Amino acid sequence: MCLGIPVKIVEKKGSVGIGEIGGVKREVDLRLVNNVKVGDYVILHAGFAIQVLDEKEAEEMLSLLREVFERL
Repeated sequence: MCLGIPVKIVEKKGSVGIGEIGGVKREVDLRLVNNVKVGDYVILHAGFAIQVLDEKEAEEMLSLLREVFERL
């Protein structure tokens, strides 16, 4: 099963960004999405941003993921 996780871009240098979720930072390849800015949320999959999300959508997804993992 593949899982894409919403992360917030906190730094950006060219086509590479740093995404953060829950205090954990990770390098994100931004070449597959257009016009990503610091502060944007993206879906991260296998190190690549595959979609840009608005903040409300990202927060809803993160809330649902938290709920699922709390039940495990």
